[in-house]
Amino acid sequence: MDATNPPLAVVMGVSGTGKTTIGEALAARLGLDYRDADSFHPQANIDKMAAGHPLDDDDRAPWLAAIGRWLAEHDSTGGVVSCSALHRAYRDVLRAAAPRVRFLHLAGDPDVIATRMRERPEHFFKVEMLASQLATLEPLEDDEPGVTADLSDPVDQIVDQFLAALTPSGGPS
Repeated sequence: MDATNPPLAVVMGVSGTGKTTIGEALAARLGLDYRDADSFHPQANIDKMAAGHPLDDDDRAPWLAAIGRWLAEHDSTGGVVSCSALHRAYRDVLRAAAPRVRFLHLAGDPDVIATRMRERPEHFFKVEMLASQLATLEPLEDDEPGVTADLSDPVDQIVDQFLAALTPSGGPS
């Protein structure tokens, strides 16, 4: 990794795809700061989701702005954040705040995702809301900086795939 240009990454996808696991592994591998986007939610958002109600764009705006500020603050040192970033417009907000950011979209079988969600009953996001997230998801487009990985692949393989995509030579610089 190039110490003068450390990666700035968003691990994205619907709830239950393993964003936290992959984000923590990527940050640990690179020696970078890590934050889970859930930690940026105000209590009102958490309460709303815990009650089974999806957030709307008004709920998400200050949350996305806070994540964007965190990314911008880490531009020179690098950092990794896990964030659903389901809409391109949301990713555009993050890129406007931190133009160097690269996305790692975790995607896969909805049944696998639902099973994972049922295995973490303490989480505020309920499996009943998965369908709304899947319907809302706008996958990365060709002109967005990032890669899509299969959430069923081993953690190290996903991290390796993302790191290889960061440099034109196919490996971390």
